[in-house]
This record gives sequence, structure tokens and C-alpha cells, in this order.
Amino acid sequence: MIFNCDQKPTEVVASQIIPVPNEKVVSESYFILSSNIGMQYDVAFKTSADFLKTFIEEGSSIKIKDNNDITFIKDENIKNPEGYQLEITPSQITIKAKTDQGASYAVQTLRQLLPVGFENGSFASREIAIQCLKIEDAPRFQYRGMHLDVARHMFSVEFIKKYIDALAMLKVNTFHWHLTDDQGWRIEIKKYPKLQQTAAFRDETLVGHFSDQPSTYDGKRYGGFYTQEDIKDVVAYAKNRHIKVIPEIEMPGHAQAAIAAYPELGCHEDSIKVAKTWGVFDDIFCAGKDEIFVFLQDVLDEVITLFPSKYIHIGGDEAPKTHWKTCEACQNRIKKEGLKDEHELQSYFIQRIEKYLNNKGKQIIGWDEILEGGLAPNATVMSWRGTNGAVEAAKQHHNVIMTPTSHCYFDYYQSTNKDEPLAIGGYLPLEKVYSFNPIPEALNQEESQYVLGVQGNLWTEYIPKENQVEYMVFPRALAMSEIAWSKRENINYEDFVSRVEAFNKRLEALEINYANHLYEVEGELISEQGVPSYKLETLIKDKIIRFTTDGSLPTQESQVYKKPIPFTEDMTITAAVFNEKKQLGTTFTETFNYHKAVGKNITLNPDPSKVYSGSGAQGLINGISGSDSRYGDKEWLGFWGDDVEITIDLGKAMEINSIKTRFYNGQGQWIYAPKKIEFTFDSEIESINIPNTNDILVNTSFNRKLKTRFIKLKIPNYGVIPEGRQGSGNKAWTFIDEIIIN
Repeated sequence: MIFNCDQKPTEVVASQIIPVPNEKVVSESYFILSSNIGMQYDVAFKTSADFLKTFIEEGSSIKIKDNNDITFIKDENIKNPEGYQLEITPSQITIKAKTDQGASYAVQTLRQLLPVGFENGSFASREIAIQCLKIEDAPRFQYRGMHLDVARHMFSVEFIKKYIDALAMLKVNTFHWHLTDDQGWRIEIKKYPKLQQTAAFRDETLVGHFSDQPSTYDGKRYGGFYTQEDIKDVVAYAKNRHIKVIPEIEMPGHAQAAIAAYPELGCHEDSIKVAKTWGVFDDIFCAGKDEIFVFLQDVLDEVITLFPSKYIHIGGDEAPKTHWKTCEACQNRIKKEGLKDEHELQSYFIQRIEKYLNNKGKQIIGWDEILEGGLAPNATVMSWRGTNGAVEAAKQHHNVIMTPTSHCYFDYYQSTNKDEPLAIGGYLPLEKVYSFNPIPEALNQEESQYVLGVQGNLWTEYIPKENQVEYMVFPRALAMSEIAWSKRENINYEDFVSRVEAFNKRLEALEINYANHLYEVEGELISEQGVPSYKLETLIKDKIIRFTTDGSLPTQESQVYKKPIPFTEDMTITAAVFNEKKQLGTTFTETFNYHKAVGKNITLNPDPSKVYSGSGAQGLINGISGSDSRYGDKEWLGFWGDDVEITIDLGKAMEINSIKTRFYNGQGQWIYAPKKIEFTFDSEIESINIPNTNDILVNTSFNRKLKTRFIKLKIPNYGVIPEGRQGSGNKAWTFIDEIIIN
């Protein structure tokens, strides 16, 4: 089976593997895969070998024989149970691993060395030349997860399997299945039939965004649940692909659907309905009644029989204490147990559940709110509200899984393109996902060992369709898989993007509806010799950008972008990526409003949140206004709970007539416009009040003719969010857009 290196191979797939292997050495020769090739394997690797054989035979006309051209060898010297070695020579393909899981990852790597036609059975040739190489590989983190919320919107068992297949291809080893929430209970519990009859269905569903006013609904009953047979089917399917399935049964919060079915589970036993809108609700499981724990233990007993994973996720997030404060049973529990307050009552609740599950041989995972009031002894913390929860837990020697909203929430917008499907908010492009280092800087080497890994999350309030799930997850899941698997020194975004471009063809063959933003244009205002200029770029470096500055659509004849475009007057830039034949991506449009502060010096105190830092301080005076509907783009700056002070230095005293800006007021996302702004001009101070409104955008304008060099804006934070509102008890966010000075 030696291939003559002087002979040109029929087709060779470039080595563009995701996630990138730890060590790879490529040689000039090739292995020819044809129907003359056979396979042998250690019996321990039957699952992986069968997968490879089926993949080749169903993807092509090639049939695998019974000899040792492709060999699976069990190697106990490989330290990591998920590690593998893959060696391809002109005469043989050898896979070495300690476990079948490691062997399966070698197979997934080999899969990416075959043409995409193998993915859908369209490969027509009778042989294929595979690049000779040697790979030694193992994961950086032991926990590499992807999440899917099916409580808000439910998806078929067949789609769940397709989702799992895609994760397996990326060497993801954990599927976090969010099965219960306020808007629906999706798992069959035989002892409590009303969970299927009542809790699994809502009367109707919110139309549009939570922040849209007035709220409207579709008037259609929605729901369903997975039978226990469905669950067993999915778990077995995932196991065959070396993916653990971790169920999430929310408690004590996000329980309105369960309480709608069994009102006695709540504090006041009121008759309520399954939630038909999104958000956080006051109806949570009562912590004062022993029968609540009986119910939850019964539920968990059935859950345990369905999921062999050592972990059960119990939520623990966003549990308002409103009813607990007025509940006689809860207050009696606080006194009886010697607890300080309702936060310690939640800790009691979580620890009681944890003890029960520990006795059943299971461990709990909870969102980082389970730190409040004291952490359960053996709990693993899933850190979503930033990295502080992870740092706190790791310093207490608790395991943590990193999943901060800033880098891991795939329900956020991934592009500033105005045609993007409706999303919850935020802005998380592919590059930002890829930039995430799961080890927080605040941890030392010993504490870092408690970081088990990283997970991408997909909440589905605004994702009703299966193809939209795919659109939101891919290609961001590719970035997540690489930072979870690959060595930090191998992380290179430019190289990754080139591999994504090739990988997208594989997604197409698999009929996965990925989002392709590789050919979109990105822009940034810079200063060149004191003159503001606008820089254009695209992710793929070998493509051409063509543009116009008069608002007309770019064409194949439009000017080629070569250097930043001077910004000295109002203009509208349109641009797009082209190859030699056609436009590849969507058209980029940016409108510029030239005013007196553009390009001047600006300082902020404090800095904006790292999650919502936009284009930084200069983004407030770059002549570009933010989106009318998305607070998380590059132009809006977000501050959490802080009073903000902004100072603009015009360089010299200038005549000004007006100062305009606007605030985002998406109260469903904890974002509130301030109540006033104070202006200081050199030594003069004035202030304006901002009227209270439910409008999403709040415009403000200070109109007065004066001469000044310095303009200072003091913007007090709204304060604590009132009871009865989303996020009550927390400090509000302040989001500010362009400050326009004329």
C-alpha cells in the first residue's frame, strides 16, 4: 500500500483540524484509502472502530476489509484517558489510545482529514489520498460542555441527537440539558402526572422581545415533554459518542411551571399558571415545608435512574426571596435552623438537596448564586455572572466550570448586522468567544486546578426553531471547543478563522445551519496624524473590500479599500467583501455624524463593564450612534451600579450650542435610564432631569450657547431595581450612546 510520492494524488484534504491538536507533524507523502484497505482493532475500541467503518462506507463507495491497514491499538502508556496518537504513513493508519473515548477523538480527527463528501454520502471517487502526519493530542480541560435549554422552546429527539453528533465531532464531552423552568417542565415524572398534564404546557407565548411595550402574545397553547423512554434513548445515543448528559432540574427558583401543577409546592399555595413570558418570577419552591423536599427527592429519584452521569444540575439561580420573607413556614425554618436570613435559607435548601444526592452517589452542580449564604460542601459551581463566582469557589477548593455571559452565552447577538434574528441582547462575536481563557487571572496555580473546564450556553427564549438553534451555536461552538481542548500556546485566531472557513463546508454537508460572518466587514475609528479615520477589515485576510462613501451599494467596480478613510464630515460608508467574481458577504453600512467632539480626548470614571465596553471611551465621541434595538453592540457602553463621570477635552475653548445623548432603558434586562445628568463647563454647573418612561430609548438634550474647553457629564446610577421588577434588589445597569456636541 505504499504510495509513489512522484505520482499526483487524486484529491488531498488540507490538515485544518478543529480543535487544533497539541502536536502535529506533517510529511510530504500520502496514504491511499480505497476498497483494498482493511481495519483491525482491540476489542475495547469496537465502538470507535465501528463508527469509522460506517462513516467511510456510508460516505462513499469504499468498503473496508479485515486486515491491518487501519489499526487501533490499546496503549496504557498514554497518560490522559481522553488522549490519543494518530499516525498516518504511506502504508498504514495507526490509532493508539488508552480508552475508547481517546480512540473516538482520534477518529474525529481522521474524519476531518477526509473530504466533506463523506459527511453526506456524496463522495464519488473510489480512492482518496490522506496526508501523512503524526498527531499526539489530549484535552486541556476535562469538562468541555455545551448546554441547551428546552424549557422555553422544545426540540425533537431527532434534533437533540443531531446536536449531540455535532458536539462529538468537536470533542465536546458533556451535554447540559436544561429540562425545567417557569415556562415548561419537559421531563416525564411518573409519580407526579400533573407535571406532564399541566406543567409541560403554557397557554400562549410572548411575541417579540420582552422589552417591547405593550406585550403581545400569540394565543397558541405550547408545550410537550420528553418521555422517560425518550430520555433513555438520548442518553444511550450520547454515551455511544462519549458524551455525558447532565440534566438540570431547577430549584428553588424557576419553578413556576411545577407550582402551577401542584400549588402546594409554593409558599402561599396560590393557583397560578405556567409562565407565558420570559424573566424571573417570585413563585419559587417553599423552603419551609418538608413535603417540598419529599416532592423533589421523588423527582430526583426518577431522574437518577435515567441519567448515569455523576452530576445533577440543580440550578440555584435567580430565586427571588419575596415570598420566603412573608411565608410563615419559611420564617419558622430560619428560626429553627438558626439561619441569619433568606440567603442562608437558600443555602440550607441547596445543602439539604446535595446531601440527599450525595447519599445516592451523585454530585450537584449549581449556578454561582449557590455561593450566597454559604456553599454546599461538595458542590461544583457553574460561574455565569462573570468570573468572580469561579474565583470565590476555587479559593474555597470547590470545582468550577466557566460559563460567563461575556464569552459563553450563545443567545447573544453574534453580529452587528441589522438582519440578525431576534436575540435576548448582548454582543458576542466569534472572536470574543475565541479570546476567552477559562483560567481567571485571580487564581494561582494550585487554585487553577479546580477549574474543570468551560461550557457554552444556549437559552432559547427567542429561539423557537431548530435551524435557529444551529445558527446561534455554530460556528461559536467551534471556538468554544478549541479553547476547551487545545493548549493555550496553540490558540491563534487568524489560523482558527482559516480553518473555520474550511470547516463550514463540512457543516453545509451535514445540513447544519451555521452563521457565516467570516466575510462581513468590521470598522473602527482611529486617528492618523490627528485626523480621525475609519479603518475597515475582514476576518479572511486574502479577500478584497470594496466601498463607497456616498451611501450607494458597493459593486465589483467600487473602490478597493487600501487604507483608512478620512472622517472630516458627515458621510455614509458602505462596504462588502468580494472575490474576483462576486460579493461574498453582506453589505456593511455605517453612518457618520461629524461633530465637535469627534477625535478629541475623553476620560471615564469608572471604566465601563468589561462585558459591555463597546469601543471604549472613544466610542462615545466617534461620530457613530449605537443600534436602536441592541444595547450590546460596539457603540453602547454599559456600567453596572456605578455613578459615571465623563470628561471631554475639546483641546481649546469652542462655541457650543447643544449636547445630545441617549440611554438604553431595557428594564427587562436590568437596564434603567438615569434620573438626571449634571453638566460642568469649565467652572459652570447645570443639570437636567430625565423623565421617567418605559420607552426603550431615552433621548436627552442640553441646549444652550456657551464657550468652553472642558465638558463634564455626571450621570448618577438609577439605583436599586424596585420590588416586582426583573432583577429586583440588584443595582441597575446604565447604558449610554454617542455624546454629540454641536
